[in-house]
Amino acid sequence: MEFKHKTPLIDQLETGPWPSFVSDIKREAESRRKNERNIDYQIPADVCEDLLGVLELSYEHGRTHWKHGGIVGVFGYGGGVIGRYCDQPEMFPGVAHFHTLRVNQPSSKFYTTKYLEQLCDLWERRGSGITNMHGSTGDIVFLGTTTPQLEEIFYELTHNIGQDLGGSGSNLRTPSCCLSGARCEFACYNTQAICHALTNEYQDELHRPAFPYKFKFKFDGCPNCCVASIARSDMSFIGTWRDDIRIDQEAVKAYVGGELKPNAGAHAGRDWGPFDIQKEVIDLCPTGCMRWDGSKLEINNKECTRCMHCINVMPRALRVGQDTGCSILVGAKAPILDGAQMSSLLVPFIKVEEPYDEIKELIESIWDWWMEEGKNRERLGELIKRQGFQKLLDVTGLKAIPQMVKEPRSNPYIFWKEEEVPGGWKRDINEFRKYHQR
Repeated sequence: MEFKHKTPLIDQLETGPWPSFVSDIKREAESRRKNERNIDYQIPADVCEDLLGVLELSYEHGRTHWKHGGIVGVFGYGGGVIGRYCDQPEMFPGVAHFHTLRVNQPSSKFYTTKYLEQLCDLWERRGSGITNMHGSTGDIVFLGTTTPQLEEIFYELTHNIGQDLGGSGSNLRTPSCCLSGARCEFACYNTQAICHALTNEYQDELHRPAFPYKFKFKFDGCPNCCVASIARSDMSFIGTWRDDIRIDQEAVKAYVGGELKPNAGAHAGRDWGPFDIQKEVIDLCPTGCMRWDGSKLEINNKECTRCMHCINVMPRALRVGQDTGCSILVGAKAPILDGAQMSSLLVPFIKVEEPYDEIKELIESIWDWWMEEGKNRERLGELIKRQGFQKLLDVTGLKAIPQMVKEPRSNPYIFWKEEEVPGGWKRDINEFRKYHQR
């Protein structure tokens, strides 16, 4: 097919061994041209061809030709729509407007075929037909429509399909979770239930930006962290247990003897030699809390950090404990203002049971502090770094515990609050201060 724009630079992206987004856009452009008489397109039918053209121009000039067009959205919502305009509307009229909509994905991203067909039909008529399944936050992303279509899309999406917009801007972003017990035997709590409940609970925070910057919840059912909550969310909920790892000693022997394949047979296409439990499990334990005497596996559970390695290697022999819940960590983010940060442990263990009142109370106490003290575009992790973890403990009412400490303190100076010191000491402190002031 002959397209309206010559694209020699971006055509090179189709020459490698991997699938190319350029090929996908060309395929959609060809489909729109063929179906132009049969489908009532509400935006220019050549939108995809102009998209290829403006991308080629950006490659040629070495800079973007997209600009943010200020605030554009749907009535009553401050988030969910990301305005995009092209700075060459005369050259590429099909993408003069090219707004993105974020759609709130179902928990764990489970869909019916009918639901997906409804989404695709809607976007074929009122958008470019190009989607991103999924954005890095988790949302379904509708790429490219015009301003007059925003309210129409929103009405059809909410009234006909029963789906809401996701989050964008300085607000609560769309919560996301792992597959949980629907597909995973390691899940320690129902991530889908709490993800759905908190999404509904905090609709105002999701759609009406009032935070210093973005805030993300992510829910991992176990320490394998399949949605990478520990690295990507301001508040991560990672499934864990507080009793002992369950051991099936006969199954352990079956792994050692070669009757069961380690790693759930994940390396079935390659011969890695006989399974060596000492080398592949015991010696790789980060705390050295395991021992194999040739016939029995022992675990010092008090030293276990729940890394999941031994369970992943021998899933038929080792199981997570039965007293399950989650750990709550805070402060992760990507490198925007102050570099990337990983989460810090705040609550080592909490039961995850409806109606989640204890968890909501913790969330809201953190938000109150962050909204009061956070600077513009300052994530929670940056506020913690600026004011200190002790300040976070003060506002949440939590006490410092050993699990929060990565290593013993190396600073020899001990700091305390005046109200924590007995009366006689307070007098001495005040005299000490006066002496130094003189």
